[in-house]
Amino acid sequence: MSQADLLIARVNLPDGRTGVDVAVREGRIVEVGVGLPRTAAEVVEGAGLLLSPPFVDAHFHMDSTLSYGLPRINQSGTLLEGIALWGELKPLLTPEALIERALRYCDWAVARGLLAIRTHVDVCDPRLLAVDALLEVKRRVAPWIDLQLVAFPQDGVLRSPGALANLQRALDKGVDVVGGIPHFERTMADGAESVRMLCEIAAERGLRVDMHCDESDDPLSRHVETLAAQTVRLGLQGRVAGSHLTSMHSMDNYYVSKLLPLMAEAQLHVVANPLINITLQGRHDTYPKRRGMTRVPEQMAQGINVAFGHDCVMDPWYSLGSACMLEVAAMGLHVAQMTSQAAMRQCFEAVTSNAARVMGLQGYGLEPGCNADFVLLQASDPVEAIRLRATRLGVWRRGVRIASSPAAQATLLKPTGPAVVNWRL
Repeated sequence: MSQADLLIARVNLPDGRTGVDVAVREGRIVEVGVGLPRTAAEVVEGAGLLLSPPFVDAHFHMDSTLSYGLPRINQSGTLLEGIALWGELKPLLTPEALIERALRYCDWAVARGLLAIRTHVDVCDPRLLAVDALLEVKRRVAPWIDLQLVAFPQDGVLRSPGALANLQRALDKGVDVVGGIPHFERTMADGAESVRMLCEIAAERGLRVDMHCDESDDPLSRHVETLAAQTVRLGLQGRVAGSHLTSMHSMDNYYVSKLLPLMAEAQLHVVANPLINITLQGRHDTYPKRRGMTRVPEQMAQGINVAFGHDCVMDPWYSLGSACMLEVAAMGLHVAQMTSQAAMRQCFEAVTSNAARVMGLQGYGLEPGCNADFVLLQASDPVEAIRLRATRLGVWRRGVRIASSPAAQATLLKPTGPAVVNWRL
């Protein structure tokens, strides 16, 4: 075997392997093992730190990101005021401002080791201004980030005049995925009809589907049932995602016991958005107040692939965020009460490998033949990485380091003399 370009030495992997060497040549991983020869052109000493495949955000809104305060702030903190506020902002958008904000967010993402993002883009504006802008962003960031666009009829594909034609035009321009929002249509029947129509469009075009589905506290919002049924009818198994599914938090257990096997049969992907679900849902409750996040442990136990998304960063719906998928995993862990060692590792997978499956990413992982895309974290395992929101010491794309951060430490100045704090145990 010819000399490797890069060797990451003595690292731990998320699957539990320790002291492993990862060799890279021409942008791909060529060998993974213990005690590989240190003959690579560049050797990075891992010293028992965690090497992870890059973080993946399976649900985001890049057209609205970093627009917080424009034209005003969401005072109620509700989903519906956020949608109304976005409607006020849309006529004021310019391609230049949208591209600038999106590129700035992509810089944040790369620094955080977030190298794949599925972003929904509103198609209800007949100008398709946001679509054109994000297609340009996708082109510019392609060397660093896999950016996947979803044609998203924010105001309802049936409810909003011209939205269906706009969605078709967006797909013709090169948008990757068919989106929808059935619970925002005028009636339950319209919502079900929108699911049928949109899944048929995806089947005809050979595209994936990702629908905002049942983002509600209403236990009778059950469009995920229709989504699963249409997936099976059209042979789209494994290509369809239901995002949010927050109404499932309020459904009775008997109905859910029938629903989960249907979702599993459809090989439906689920994307929960812990930061946003815990913020927007339950706003009409006094006490007890519902958490509002979908039933993540139960879905995983059924064999359903569940990912976590960031959803929003500094926009009409959410005033915080920093492209840190470890923060997303931590919130998901707490809200779903997934505190066993195995469950915490599942939360790490929800922002890495599970999310990659939602997007259908090729060459993702840490095995020979995979793209040499990975992140060296200042932690020894996935649980510690979540606990510490671990520093990304290095980020590589196709074997080239594209970001780095200094190790986190603090020096205590005490009467007995300075001491360096190490949070890792």
